[in-house]
Amino acid sequence: MDINNAFLHGDLNEEVYMVLPPGFQSEKPNQVCRLLRSLYGLKQASRQWNAKLSTTLVHNGFKQSRHDSSLFTKGTGANFIALLVYVDDILVACANMEPIQQLKLFLDSTFKIKDLGSLGYFLGIEAKAKADGLNICQRKYALDILKEAGFLGCKPANTPMVHGLKLSQGDGVPLDDVGCYRRLIGRLLYLTATRPDITFAVQQLSQFIDAPTDKHLSAAHRVLRYIKKSPGHGIFYPANMDMQLKVFSDLDWAACFETRRSITGYCIFLGPALISWRSKKHVTVSRSSSEAEYRALAATVCEVQWLTYILHDLQVELNRPATVFCDNKSAIAIAENHVFHERTKHIDIDCHIVREKQSQGLIKLLSVSSSNQTADGFTKPLPVDPI
Repeated sequence: MDINNAFLHGDLNEEVYMVLPPGFQSEKPNQVCRLLRSLYGLKQASRQWNAKLSTTLVHNGFKQSRHDSSLFTKGTGANFIALLVYVDDILVACANMEPIQQLKLFLDSTFKIKDLGSLGYFLGIEAKAKADGLNICQRKYALDILKEAGFLGCKPANTPMVHGLKLSQGDGVPLDDVGCYRRLIGRLLYLTATRPDITFAVQQLSQFIDAPTDKHLSAAHRVLRYIKKSPGHGIFYPANMDMQLKVFSDLDWAACFETRRSITGYCIFLGPALISWRSKKHVTVSRSSSEAEYRALAATVCEVQWLTYILHDLQVELNRPATVFCDNKSAIAIAENHVFHERTKHIDIDCHIVREKQSQGLIKLLSVSSSNQTADGFTKPLPVDPI
């Protein structure tokens, strides 16, 4: 559903004045208007609208999540209802239609809403619910990117990035129109919401938006050619699945040959469904591959902890610890060893959240071979066939 004129519902807590509207006849010069309600264009408008909506939902019996302020929940069992807010767009989920109808009537009497019906298209994401599960993709959004870039008729590529390609700052001829590159990368970043397969390539390309070159643009065009091969590719979430978190954490040590920083990649599955993934360069340089892998594990465990909180808000209880797979046995040994020694005493204390969460039973660390490391594609460009 969508809220009509959402920002006009916000209440102002401070005095705000505006110049008289054009055409308004005033007998006295230099008069201004004092606003009693929010208007579009005010810096306070979005914040005041969010506060008004949150307060209204809480007074109606909803509970706002402490871990994601855009999530509201209410009820239990078949009448459990979850509500997700993005500015003035609202997504509601419930096993029973009666609570949804009651919520619609309440919001319509309070704000006036536009009922958009069952979930089909939301914020550029296409959703198709069937008896066996939910499929989401961004086919229209991907085709719009290809059309804008002039790649609708291009030759498809099998991979989003050439295997072994290393991009660097200032490598190539600077672009005359940097805005074109920036717009393209910005749109590709949003496409990663349903396309984890291009996450690493987009992460690499986004590092050069300040001064892109022709080589960076050529690598971005390779991503477009890869998207052209399957623009409707997305993610499928089965209806009935095992509520068990399976996590893969990987790292490419000192991958950036300019800064010698490592790249972390992880992917988290709830049963067979992929629900979280990331590719990110470290903010510090690690002295060893073991230290780098351990830092990658720390970032992954923090994400697992947050997802556990969110699942708890959604009344999904995990009966078993999250299984975390790592292909570095020394990093696993550091997490399991409760004694500091020469090789680990320089690691920041906050990294030892891995050890703490393992002792609490939140996670269970297991070793996995590099050939079976699912998160490998989030740390480096892979070939079509495994090597």
